[in-house]
Amino acid sequence: MYHRFNEEKYPSTNIQMDIFLDQIKIIKNLNYNFYDPGDLEKNFTVPKNEKKILITIDDAFSSFYEVAWPYLKKNQIPFILFVSTEAIGKKGYMNWDQINEIEKEHTVYIGNHSHSHDYLVNLKKKDFISDINKASKVFTNKLGYNPIFFSYPFGEYSEDIKEYISKNFKFSFGQHSGVIDINKNRFELPRFPINEKYGDLKRFTFLINLEPLQYKNLLPIDKYITIKNNPPMFSVEFFKNQNNINNINCFSNEGNKWAKSKTYINKNKLNIKFKEKFIFRRGRINCSLNDEGVWRWFGVQFSIQQN
Repeated sequence: MYHRFNEEKYPSTNIQMDIFLDQIKIIKNLNYNFYDPGDLEKNFTVPKNEKKILITIDDAFSSFYEVAWPYLKKNQIPFILFVSTEAIGKKGYMNWDQINEIEKEHTVYIGNHSHSHDYLVNLKKKDFISDINKASKVFTNKLGYNPIFFSYPFGEYSEDIKEYISKNFKFSFGQHSGVIDINKNRFELPRFPINEKYGDLKRFTFLINLEPLQYKNLLPIDKYITIKNNPPMFSVEFFKNQNNINNINCFSNEGNKWAKSKTYINKNKLNIKFKEKFIFRRGRINCSLNDEGVWRWFGVQFSIQQN
């Protein structure tokens, strides 16, 4: 997941284009192909052993159009561009002529990123539905259709929001880290955020080589944590054929500081009992497994109700 290109003022969402080019080179040198997002709808449930790299761009900043788009177009690299409709045409953002221009390319897919790019979990149900419906109407007016892809602003969603999205879109993406596999919920698809802080080439190479840590069930189902259930009861049920479960390490930002979690494993089920509440509005858990030299990974992001 990328946002801005060559906008040094915003390191948390920016990547320098020369670093981006180095990252593309790493992908090619490792002989990974790029994933055509159209194949998600065609083949999501079809098991495959081949790994491909899916690129997504959030927010449609003008720096993407000016800096990265010419390269992606020339090299025919597919991607999804997630657009929040309210910002389009404003300073620093693409306009509809530019979006229509790139949308005509067969490698480009447009995604719905809400209208306001607001914290949807803070809105009443009727208000977040109104926000999403407004964006859908704008897309239908400007593009002739509403995209099948959605990404949650800030990666935040509740079960109510996810349920509504599942009735109006085919796939939706969060901002929790992980590798997509056929067992992932198609309305909670993970992405690795790449920026100046978390985009160095050593880390990028590690991420590109990760395999999915597949699981059967993960609780809690609702990723919106209220004051009443903070910290949440967290458990993951793995498939019975998953080996080396005892090698799993999990880290979380409970108490607003990253630390290794105390995990309890019984057969093919992992439990974490958090010692502290999640304080920041986005609680994160990342788990990795060294599976006989193959590194596997999944991440979870909770949206935390603020006092």
